[in-house]
Amino acid sequence: MRKVLSPFLLNFGIILLLVTASFLTYSLIMRTTVRPPVDPKKADQEAVEIIQIDVLNGCGVAGVATTFTNYLRLRGYDVVEIGNYRTFDVPESIIIDRIGNLENARKVAYALGIHESNVIQQINPDYFLDATLIIGKDYEKLRPMR
Repeated sequence: MRKVLSPFLLNFGIILLLVTASFLTYSLIMRTTVRPPVDPKKADQEAVEIIQIDVLNGCGVAGVATTFTNYLRLRGYDVVEIGNYRTFDVPESIIIDRIGNLENARKVAYALGIHESNVIQQINPDYFLDATLIIGKDYEKLRPMR
């Protein structure tokens, strides 16, 4: 004698499969179109280059520099120092090129969703890193916070 599943269990199983399929479809669309993963290195570069940066909190929100540091490290950037900027009233986040390699600073800006107009150059031979990130009050609009 065969045991027949109740209509309730069948309906529950179908609903569970539909919810799972919907979630997976949503995740796929978000990952490939809306928020695609960011590659810190350009595909046409053959040599693997480590970009060293320091991350400074210029907005005054506790823990934001750590959040950005974790995000950048997961993407292959070498964050050598985190801390506070000299003031907490920076309106927009900026990337500062420190060694004259503006392309590396642009890569960091791209990875974070910072507009290229906020990439500036202040070459300083006393710095032993590629770029400085100063997190501004617009931090919630950037990729690590989305």
